Amino acid sequence: MLSLQRLLALHRHGRFGKMLYPRDPAIARGVVLLRVHDALSDGASLRDLACAMVGGDVVEQDWGDPSDSLRSRIRRLARQAREMALGGYKELLLRK
Repeated sequence: MLSLQRLLALHRHGRFGKMLYPRDPAIARGVVLLRVHDALSDGASLRDLACAMVGGDVVEQDWGDPSDSLRSRIRRLARQAREMALGGYKELLLRK
């Protein structure tokens, strides 16, 4: 049904309607993981990643915090990026 709606929108308006292509939040997450993997491959440290993601001021303030939440978040991203590069991307391709 969605394919037919897209075809009709293209025929009527000469373009695809934005409402017929909703954003997928998994895509944004995949883009972040790709960027993290690229940075790690180029030799970036976890602190470098944190600076790029949340800004240097936040890293200066929170990196040594006893709660360790910022460092844990960055470590999780790095782990997930490595897992994706080792074959986890296939799950993204098989998703419906």
